[in-house]
Amino acid sequence: MNLTVADCLGSSSALKEGEQELSGDTAYRVLALSLGHVPTLSHIASGKVREIYEIDAERLLFVATDRISAYDVILTQTIPDKGRVLTGLSRFFFDLLDAPNHLITTDLSDVPGLDDDEREDLTGRAMVVRRVEVIPIECVVRGYLYGSSWREYRDGGGPTTEHLPSGLQLADELVEPIFTPSTKATTGHDENITEAQTRQQLGDDLYEDLKQSSIDIYQRAGRHAAERGVILADTKFEFGRTADDEVILIDEVLTPDSSRYWPRDSWEPGHDVPSYDKQYVRDWLDTTDWDKTPPPPDLPDEVVSGTRNRYIEAYEKITDSSFDDYLQR
Repeated sequence: MNLTVADCLGSSSALKEGEQELSGDTAYRVLALSLGHVPTLSHIASGKVREIYEIDAERLLFVATDRISAYDVILTQTIPDKGRVLTGLSRFFFDLLDAPNHLITTDLSDVPGLDDDEREDLTGRAMVVRRVEVIPIECVVRGYLYGSSWREYRDGGGPTTEHLPSGLQLADELVEPIFTPSTKATTGHDENITEAQTRQQLGDDLYEDLKQSSIDIYQRAGRHAAERGVILADTKFEFGRTADDEVILIDEVLTPDSSRYWPRDSWEPGHDVPSYDKQYVRDWLDTTDWDKTPPPPDLPDEVVSGTRNRYIEAYEKITDSSFDDYLQR
């Protein structure tokens, strides 16, 4: 049995798994679970990286896969252990920040319908979470001028830079973090929106609540990262509303997929800064003639392994603990 990403996701696309191709029933189970496929539970939603399953009326199972996307295209290869890094860091920050959030447990022993093999393979990459109404806004906080915000600023300004002074350069630290919300897209691009548009959509009270909560969490996480020689340049949060109208933090939090982390000793205003995320993949893709539409090119082995190493380095620096120890829990 030769497996592809398409096989495990139930797609008819002719995707190649390349060097990560596996064979045999056991290999199928391992690869399928790394891609978030849990056949014994009711599947209710897919994202670029996560698969969501229903446990019961009040609980969901969030599975962080090893999938990776670039330019809004899901790539052929997976990055081994990426989903476990995302889950491990989310759990770490949910505990550290002590902000109201959706995490119930990462212990899967009480999840009905899982057999022992599924439970073992999902451990470390899955969270049992509260079921909430998702607030359809990405709450982005930026402490440094970089990425799409820098390009917008350089080209004359827009929604994310409407309140910034003139004269800033690439990677400058901002005097105060800025809140730059965007629409929430399941596929494709999130779209930046202005403060006025966000207030109109959410109402003033909810807007202020999300803004203050997001900036507070960003600043606390940024101080934690700084103590470990890492800069949290920007991040995005998602929030939901519980049945009793409490607004809580949901989804992943402060991971390399949702955040831009820099080594402090590599930061220099005016210059590009290397980061602990999938930028390594984007940089390689930019050397090819790929037109940013499916199908994507296959990643070389060294890009896959190099990306895995960057994710694991981020986990170990930020948590000050061994990723191998996390896998053994």
